[in-house]
Amino acid sequence: MKKKSASVLLVTPPYHSGVVESAGTWLPLGLLYVGGALRKAGFGVALYDAMSRFHTHEEVRATLRRERPDVVFVSCITATTPDGLDVCRMAKEEIPGVLTVMGNTHPTFMYEEVLDDCAVDVVVRGEGEETGVELLQAWASGGDLAAVPGLAFRRDGRVVATPPRAFIPDLDTLEPAWDLTPWKEYSYRPKPGSTLAVVSSSRGCKQHCSFCSQRLFWQESWRGVSAERFVDQLQDLRARFGVNVVMLADEIPSLDRERWMRILNLLIERDLGTTLLLETRVDDILRDEDLLPLYRQAGVEHIYVGVEAVNQATLDLFKKDALVEHGKRAIDLINAHAIISETSFVMGMPEETREDMERTIALARHYDPDMAFFLAITPWPYADLYPQVKDHIVTTDYRKYNLVEPVIRPHTMSVDGVRDMLLLGFKEFYAHKMARVPSMPAWKQEFMRSLMKLLMEHSYLKDEMKGLMPPQALHAMGMVR
Repeated sequence: MKKKSASVLLVTPPYHSGVVESAGTWLPLGLLYVGGALRKAGFGVALYDAMSRFHTHEEVRATLRRERPDVVFVSCITATTPDGLDVCRMAKEEIPGVLTVMGNTHPTFMYEEVLDDCAVDVVVRGEGEETGVELLQAWASGGDLAAVPGLAFRRDGRVVATPPRAFIPDLDTLEPAWDLTPWKEYSYRPKPGSTLAVVSSSRGCKQHCSFCSQRLFWQESWRGVSAERFVDQLQDLRARFGVNVVMLADEIPSLDRERWMRILNLLIERDLGTTLLLETRVDDILRDEDLLPLYRQAGVEHIYVGVEAVNQATLDLFKKDALVEHGKRAIDLINAHAIISETSFVMGMPEETREDMERTIALARHYDPDMAFFLAITPWPYADLYPQVKDHIVTTDYRKYNLVEPVIRPHTMSVDGVRDMLLLGFKEFYAHKMARVPSMPAWKQEFMRSLMKLLMEHSYLKDEMKGLMPPQALHAMGMVR
């Protein structure tokens, strides 16, 4: 039976771990891309970012009851999947006949597990723009979902997975539904009054990291938006919505050096006044040593590089294809060009001891990034690393798979012992860093004080950090007299 043109509600689950929230509110770019494609195909689309609004489950239920969409499309990573399933379950209870759809990394690989919960009707596997449109066209017209590539669903008591869909070859053809965004809700806390967008200049990753979800999701491929198209988007976002801070969603925006250099030169030429925050590879920073002055001129103020470990054997296990000394050199280069440097150190592998973790903490101070995060190794159930650590996993509650809460117990330590070492890493690193604040340039002093206040007020560390920080560090921040 043919249905009317469907109304679609794009939803983020009401999940929080205290990680990304500490720096700002981040719009769900993947859903905006799907929304842009669906609207272009004639569907009515609305965005409900329950995560950024810090809505409770009761508020989510009330919103679903009020909006009554024909389709609820939920985007989930591993940690947010349980709450995403709750959203779908509430939609089924409140809206008879609703179609519930789930997509993003976790459902792509764990679709059989997701579909075991009768709350989800269909899983979109891989990129969602073309698959989402064809799914809703087939559903609205009474067509056969089995004819749509990139889906998984239940039929006659068994899971049907259709053939994978090829990646979209030309990213320039995609347009996120920017106007669905309530822009006043998205800001970057270190810049009060800012308007923050998340923008993609490329999709994919060609690295082989054994713990990573992204290189699996993109099948170790990489595609870039053209330099002109990307900079046009930033210019349009500034002119239409006042966006003055942009976080790049890319895993590796700088993979193609010529394209990246063109982007930097265009940003300098147009002088948008937009601050850029990005992640890239250690190798690309070393490669681009001669370009780093252009990074700063183009508005790049903050770079995260994935060092992950200070032990070569661990790096090799992670398949980082990098040398320990390269990470230190990349951070030094970023620091030398008046850019905020950030990295993370992953701890808690089965073979690690307390002494190993103490060495990591000491070397983190030696690496001297402006920001360091000490993270628990997290065993995504579809990652290459999973078989090597699965016997040490202490919980299957995916809400804890957030890089913050240890879920692996090493041979010689308890989970609580790992948690204590992660907190010790923060204490020792930031006590060391904040004691040096008075010797930093004025702009970096301001940033570091702002950073510590954010960690203490908005992050998962807020209940621990004040007690962990020594009085001299708090004094350096201006938090005590």
